[in-house]
Amino acid sequence: MKKNIGATLALYPSPVIVVGAMVDDKPTWTLVAHAGTVAHSHLMVSLVHAHYINKGIRENQKLSVNVVDEYWLKAADRMGTISGNKEDKSGAFAWTMGENGAPLIDDAKVSIECEMDGNYELENFDNFICKILTTYADESVLNDKGKIDYHVFKPVLFEFPTYEYFVTGDKVGNCGKMNG
Repeated sequence: MKKNIGATLALYPSPVIVVGAMVDDKPTWTLVAHAGTVAHSHLMVSLVHAHYINKGIRENQKLSVNVVDEYWLKAADRMGTISGNKEDKSGAFAWTMGENGAPLIDDAKVSIECEMDGNYELENFDNFICKILTTYADESVLNDKGKIDYHVFKPVLFEFPTYEYFVTGDKVGNCGKMNG
């Protein structure tokens, strides 16, 4: 028997990401818990209005989504504990400028460069709808067909509201092929 637990956000765990954008000609970074896929060509990144990085996303219309694995989780987690409004985070990571003008974290084995396609404001959040322009993947996580191999690349997952991190686990089936 299911119990009604109210209007609770229960689509977790989700991949841990660090978003990067340029603000006043310097990169800044923030840890993001609310993000996801919108269609096959877009992502949504949801940030409280007060985040420092939002200014750069609005002004430049460019951002990066850097997928976190265990290797750099500690540094990524720190980006959620300090405010860009109070501290310069430009030196937090070694970074490279993407082909489209968004800063990419060098330690991220997967980085997605995006262009803001819209902003749906809701309950003190900027919900940036982001068109995927380019995805960069370290060769160490690619299979022989040039696709990301999630048996090798293991993104960290974030669970809300417990604020715990997990690592992706074992394969349990093949989509669309489990009834045959």
